[in-house]
Amino acid sequence: MDTRVTKKKLGLKERYAAMTRGLGWETTYQPMDKVFPYDKYEGIKIHDWDQWQDPFRLTMDAYWKYQGEKEKKLYAVIEAFAQNNGQLGVSDARYINALKLFIQGVTPLEYYAHRGFAHVGRQFTGEGARVAAQMQSIDELRHYQTETHAISHYNKYFNGMHHANHWFDRVWYLSVPKSFFEDAITGGPFEFLVAVSFSFEYVLTNLLFVPFMSGAAHNGDMSTVTFGFSAQSDESRHMTLGIECIKFLLEQDPGNVAIVQKWIDKWFWRGYRLLTLVAMMQDYMLPKRVMSWKEAWEMYAEQNGGALFKDLARYGIREPAGWKQACEGKDHISHQAWNTFYNYNAAAPFHTWVPSAEEMDWLSEKYPESFDKYYRPRLEFLREQQQAGNRFYNKTLPMLCTTCQIPMLFTEEGDPSKICYRESDYFGNKYHFCSDHCKHIFDDEPEKYVQSWLPVHQIYQGHCFKPGTDPTKEGFDPLLAVLDYYEMDVGRDNFDFEGSEDQKNFAAWKGAAK
Repeated sequence: MDTRVTKKKLGLKERYAAMTRGLGWETTYQPMDKVFPYDKYEGIKIHDWDQWQDPFRLTMDAYWKYQGEKEKKLYAVIEAFAQNNGQLGVSDARYINALKLFIQGVTPLEYYAHRGFAHVGRQFTGEGARVAAQMQSIDELRHYQTETHAISHYNKYFNGMHHANHWFDRVWYLSVPKSFFEDAITGGPFEFLVAVSFSFEYVLTNLLFVPFMSGAAHNGDMSTVTFGFSAQSDESRHMTLGIECIKFLLEQDPGNVAIVQKWIDKWFWRGYRLLTLVAMMQDYMLPKRVMSWKEAWEMYAEQNGGALFKDLARYGIREPAGWKQACEGKDHISHQAWNTFYNYNAAAPFHTWVPSAEEMDWLSEKYPESFDKYYRPRLEFLREQQQAGNRFYNKTLPMLCTTCQIPMLFTEEGDPSKICYRESDYFGNKYHFCSDHCKHIFDDEPEKYVQSWLPVHQIYQGHCFKPGTDPTKEGFDPLLAVLDYYEMDVGRDNFDFEGSEDQKNFAAWKGAAK
């Protein structure tokens, strides 16, 4: 009788290699370049895909087990939060407006990222990069689901969340995050990785998730904190993919350096402009504050990002072209954004308010060189007008930047009293920009950005009314017609927090609970 041969158990490294590199093959019916046509047309040269390193070496069977354990814990907390009326434990009903902005403008981006990584995961010749991208695609879909489930509890009790997906495709300010990802997913696969995996996930994502989740904890929102913590291990893997992507591209061929640098310049600036919404959330929408936007920028961008670009200097990479302007803007963008939303709050499905005297003192302490000089007088005037019954709502439509699609609210570097304005002419048409960097991005790819779906332009062209709307009808109010197209519940979803249904209900619930 023959002795049975015991097969040697594969180690983690060998097992991962078998489950990734071992699944690839050279095509014979069609040439590889025809099967994978997109990993060369951007000009990026890859000489050896086997040099792609996988720091986590997570196999798919281990991935499902690991994520399944996290799902059990997450949904146990969400269920307990709901059963114990956790919405009554938040610090203030004003805080819920930060969640409204999150579910409207951040959560849909998780689904866009899922689509983007699923696409690029098909485009790379190298098996390691394909597996990494496909695994991140699954992560992003999971994040979209968990964020939706966690925040959906608040939709039962508060306004401004009921049509988040519908609003993402239509509401004026949500074109800012939407355009960012549509710009990224319509680039090539390597540009997408630089845009999302490196510029956003590695350089900028900490500015969104870390301070905001800390703010959620300080304001009693354990449901949001839990899905944030559940995503953190995934984000660590995504950030590792981002830095690996950059180093891999730079080490493969010297000709890649100039292409990658151009992408870093573009996507750092686009990501920085997108984070304007986050800056406003941190400084104005958290009743109990953890840190200012300025402090978060100095910690996560200037210190961490500055060290990163010093490290990448050995490859020939410098700081992004807009770095200096972004660091100067840390004193201003949150205040300028809040003032804009306060003015246009009639057309936004969340509430705004004038900060209290104590909150203004906090802002003064955090922004000693800018707040008292430029922004406190404006806020105090707005509060006086509101208390006198003259709460102001701007019913006009603002000029938008063609590239980032943010209203022209930003000021000149070194002069916060002057709006920054740039323009370009292309085939006889004039295009407007909020900065030199947005103008440069447009001038480099004008054919792409002339197709931008700019909400203000679409409204003026009559494309944002429901079928059958008659603008010539006597007494026609174009703003109400647009809000009807948005499917906003006027008087409940919008306008000032003071006197809102959210404020009244929360006060009544807290009183009853006491």
